Amino acid sequence: MPNTYTQIHLQFVFAVQNRLSLIQNEWKDRLYQYITGIVQNNKHKMIIINGMPDHLHIVVGMRPTQSIADLLQDIKWDSSRWINKEKLVKGKFEWQEGYGAFSYSKSALPKLIEYVKNQETHHQKKSFMQEYREFLDAFEIEYDERYIFHEIE
Repeated sequence: MPNTYTQIHLQFVFAVQNRLSLIQNEWKDRLYQYITGIVQNNKHKMIIINGMPDHLHIVVGMRPTQSIADLLQDIKWDSSRWINKEKLVKGKFEWQEGYGAFSYSKSALPKLIEYVKNQETHHQKKSFMQEYREFLDAFEIEYDERYIFHEIE
């Protein structure tokens, strides 16, 4: 798109189905590389990806050529297909429906990158659900508890 100039930085947060801790250290870097490829193939810039065994944080420099919903659908569908094809988990791997998408200014990126980089340390003090609700509250996003990520019942 000639004469289109943007600076769109987004953090995406999404969870494994039922918040199961299925993402293992042995293959998480391969998963992160695979998802980075999906982002890049869609012409966006991967800034950082990291997570925990039950969820991911992805920070992307987004191009305005694709909707957020379409990008997340591509990431979740293609990466779960890859995990299942590679037989990295017993049974069927799925991402939970839905996601969080949060926008950031360029000046906020260094602090965000450090936050995403240090997920393991961060989650020693705070659960994923505490963290996720804090994001929703900090960004003043109204939500219905019935539709927040579900844990195994």
